[in-house]
Order: sequence, then C-alpha cells, then structure tokens
Amino acid sequence: MKKLFFPLAIIAISFASCSDDDSMPTPVDPTPGNPTPTPAVELKLFTSSNTSGAISYTDLLAASPVPKTFSVSSVDSDGIFYDPFKDQVILASRTNNRVDAYTGFRNSIITSSTALSLGFSSASDFTNAREIAVSGDKVVVAQDQSAANGNTSMFYVYQRNTSGFTLLNTYTVDIKLWGIHLEGETMYAIADNTSDLVVYNNFFSNATGTISASKRVTIEGLIRTHGITYSNQDNVMVLSDVGLASSATDGGLIIINNFSSVLSSTANMGTIAMSNQVRIYGPNSLLGNPVDVAYDHVTNDIYVAERLNGGGQVLKFAFPTTNGDFAPQTARTEAGVTAVYLLRR
Repeated sequence: MKKLFFPLAIIAISFASCSDDDSMPTPVDPTPGNPTPTPAVELKLFTSSNTSGAISYTDLLAASPVPKTFSVSSVDSDGIFYDPFKDQVILASRTNNRVDAYTGFRNSIITSSTALSLGFSSASDFTNAREIAVSGDKVVVAQDQSAANGNTSMFYVYQRNTSGFTLLNTYTVDIKLWGIHLEGETMYAIADNTSDLVVYNNFFSNATGTISASKRVTIEGLIRTHGITYSNQDNVMVLSDVGLASSATDGGLIIINNFSSVLSSTANMGTIAMSNQVRIYGPNSLLGNPVDVAYDHVTNDIYVAERLNGGGQVLKFAFPTTNGDFAPQTARTEAGVTAVYLLRR
C-alpha cells in the first residue's frame, strides 16, 4: 500500500505503509511552474506475506522489472519498510511477535542471495501485529486486539539505533487497529470492523498510557477499512475496503482528493460523503480483500496488496478520475501478500 517518511513500496505492479508509510525527502511533483520532476534515484517496491516466509522486492527502474524473493525468519509478517540510508528492511513478525531489521539488503541483491541477513530484533513485546509506520528513527507497530493480548489494541513505539530497537512508549486505544500511516507527528489509523478513519495529532508527545483520538470520521459507503496511505505532496488519501472478509469480489479503493480540506471541514464523528470520494469497485478490479495500499506521487499509480483474490496478488492501478470498475494495469500472484511499501527518492 506503502511515505518525514519514506514513501516505500508496493510491487512492480508501492503500493506508507501498510501501508503505509513514512516520510523522507523525495522528488518534487511536476507543477505548471516546474514541469520536470527530479529523476528518481531509487524506485522500489517491497511486499510481505503471512504464509510464505519471504518478502518480495522489485526494482521499478530496471529495464524489465522482475520481482525477486528473499526468505526471512518469519513465516507470518505484516508490515514492511525499507530504509535506503541504513540499507535495512524492517518487518513486523507475527510469527515471533517482534520487529526485525534485516541489514545489507543491497549486498543480498549483488550476491544473488536467496535469504536476507537478520541484523537485530526487538523484544517480543506485542502480539497480533497488523502494520508498521516509520518516522525517522521511530518505528510504530499496530497491535490489533485478540484473545492472546487480552483484546487490547495498542501502539508500540520503538527507537531504532545501529544495533537494536528500544521500546519507548505504548499507547492503548479504544479501536481495533489495522492500517496506520505516519505523517510527521500525525498518526492516521483505520478502525477495523468499521468504516471509520481516526486521527491522533501530536502522536509522539503522548506519555505511555491510554490515548484518545483527536478526530474520528466515517467514510460513507465503505464497509470495512484496512489499508491506508496519504500523500502530502498531492494531498491525497487512499483507503481500501475489504468488504466481507469471506468474499473475494466485494473489495474496493477509495480516493479522497484535497484530503486536508475535506477532513478539516468534517466535524468530529461526522461523515465524509461519497461526493468527496473517487471509488474503484467491481469484478474487473480483482479487489476482494485489499489489505494494504501504496501510492506514487509522481506517476499517481496505486499499488495494492490483495490478500484473498487468487490467494494473493499485487495489483497496480492508474489513478482514477471518476468512479468505476477499473481493471488493474498489472497483476501478479503473490501468495499471502499482506503489506506493500513503495520507496521513491
């Protein structure tokens, strides 16, 4: 899905990660006064899986982009991020209930390795992780409530250094968590099993304990949210709708243009109307359970981790200007795909 954050990726078909997302300096979008964007140094799509014990990576600048897979020490992962400066792939391991940092990623490509090298991990602090978001040296894990954690949804905030993760804070919340996206000090989160978007302002200023949302809004016509990503360059919010978890054909994407204005003009506990949305739904879209999304602010492409249809697929959509049942531009099978991260810089 996929960016103060690195807009990372989805596959050759980035997705802020699940995603979504984090931020770092990226090329500027073309504008009437500046029609030529800075050429990308790197444009890479990463995905994780909850069944394969592997991640995928695609160099989207290659003459013929071909996904590569690398085994990792977690069969079930949900949430992925790549730091090009530290050359680390960061995963939330649901198998081991920890954050893992895999180092020397570029060397793994050069040497044609089939496995990534685990550099360091956090303690096993959480269970049922659903997404990660990164801002600078902070990594946030969304823990969804389950019987294993006493039905408690929490954010775990880690400090990342050269050799480990230090748990800084934990925040208990009153919603079921899934997709999250950090934009500086603002945390956007979806309330799973609802059609609601939740905002936490000044997120890192909170002390450990229970925190309350700064704002919560309902997205009209959305059944069940999962994936989320936001582009501050384009002021675009992208959300995914998984519909019924058992259905492989009822999912969709919702795009909200001029998002900051739409959100500010919507009252707390109010509704963002369908008139403020652009929607992709229907059988041609191949969307059943789109669990994560990523967005490229230069090409405006949307990448999706579709978990159910076909056993897992990575889809790429052109940016829609009207509602419709649009087929993806590209689709490829990836078993159990759970998260997508797109890096553009």
